[in-house]
Amino acid sequence: MNEHIKVLTNSAIVINRIVQLLEENKIQSLVKDNVESSKLAGFGTSYFDVDLYVYKSDVEKAQEIIKAALEEK
Repeated sequence: MNEHIKVLTNSAIVINRIVQLLEENKIQSLVKDNVESSKLAGFGTSYFDVDLYVYKSDVEKAQEIIKAALEEK
């Protein structure tokens, strides 16, 4: 994961929507769902504990897409 940069932490719903937008723009991403992991391990965590990573080379473009998506609300 050294080539990846965390660009957002939010709820699974928001992250999944942004992943979809990134895919439409041909940006690969990686999702780390700490909520689901903590459930499986038997302890809780915040609902807004899903991390989104992209390749270092895609950070700028991804941040533009994320900003636009979050402003849509």
